[in-house]
Amino acid sequence: MPITLLFMTTYTGLGGGETSLLTLVDHLDPARYTPHLLVPRDGQLPVQWRARGWQVHITPYRGASVYFVPWLWGMFPIVGRVEQVIRDHHITAIHSDYHSLPFAVAAAGRTQVPVLWTCSGWWFHPQAYQRRFFQRPDAAFASSPAIRDGFLGNPPFMPPDKMPVLPLGVDTERFKPGLDGSSVRADAKIAPDAPLVALIARFQDVKGHDAFQEMARLIAAAIPDARFIVAGENVHGAHADDAYKARILAAHQADPILREKLVYLGFRADVERVIATADVIVCASQFESYGMVNVEAMASGKPVVSTRRGGPSLTIADGETGFLVDADNARALADKVIALLKDAALRAHMGAAGRARVQMLFSAKTMADRFAETLERLIADKLSSIRK
Repeated sequence: MPITLLFMTTYTGLGGGETSLLTLVDHLDPARYTPHLLVPRDGQLPVQWRARGWQVHITPYRGASVYFVPWLWGMFPIVGRVEQVIRDHHITAIHSDYHSLPFAVAAAGRTQVPVLWTCSGWWFHPQAYQRRFFQRPDAAFASSPAIRDGFLGNPPFMPPDKMPVLPLGVDTERFKPGLDGSSVRADAKIAPDAPLVALIARFQDVKGHDAFQEMARLIAAAIPDARFIVAGENVHGAHADDAYKARILAAHQADPILREKLVYLGFRADVERVIATADVIVCASQFESYGMVNVEAMASGKPVVSTRRGGPSLTIADGETGFLVDADNARALADKVIALLKDAALRAHMGAAGRARVQMLFSAKTMADRFAETLERLIADKLSSIRK
């Protein structure tokens, strides 16, 4: 019997989480699963969803804040609209993000379909009055141990095994060694043989663009031929992110070394080619819930230098597939990148080790198989309880 899934999210840009959602659904068996997407507005994610031939439902609603009151949010009009989509399209199960979860749970309760959700934000810390609510979904995943531990608290308000870690998976056919990234260098007017370091991150004040720029100045002093690129945009349209972007770009323009050696590319749909053309990928974030770019880089056979806090300490094998350093330490970032730029054999060794690690632990197929296994169990359990 085919399974029709409804995915709910308030995010409609194409950040790491949204790209991972597309990757997950891409790797579900199309003969078994029919995916639908419900979002509050149009955007890059719905565009990509439709391009795959999948159905999108756009209905305006405002996502729950971290202080939402479960019983009250369960009475909002959006719940009725979600319920109607479930009934009209014979939805078998719902997957939700945090901000849509109160509405998904309420609509699922009315229609007796199972609901599961993925916790992917390090900033979510349930209030005491919300904790019982978070035990209502039929299943939950966390994208990394750091996310789960931060969400559940110390001591945890529910058993950690009730929120297993499901690492976000990478499409190892899209991200693989040997891709041609020459078009990216051409766009940035960077010589084919110039040592190249890349940061791929949207504009947000935790992403460490300022540390990357300071790192670039330090590396340029040691390796004058080195060049730097940054790919990414403010994909979610937040005003605070716009202000952060303006500050970073102003600092870039005010520094003659950065103006000469560092190029901001803006949003790139071909992020796999940005990675392919670089010699080293850097993650300079103060914190990463997961750090998808690091995993994409390893899948592409590229060494990574990343701050350690959060997800990177799970995905990167320090000293084997790249290097981990403390956040806000441009000097440490620079030292590790310089060591890699000066040692082609080390780059190749770490790149190969990273590819093998992703294939073993963080592939999209592994993620999709575990997701489908949980989903099938939930559906069977729900049908059994209804029949009783």
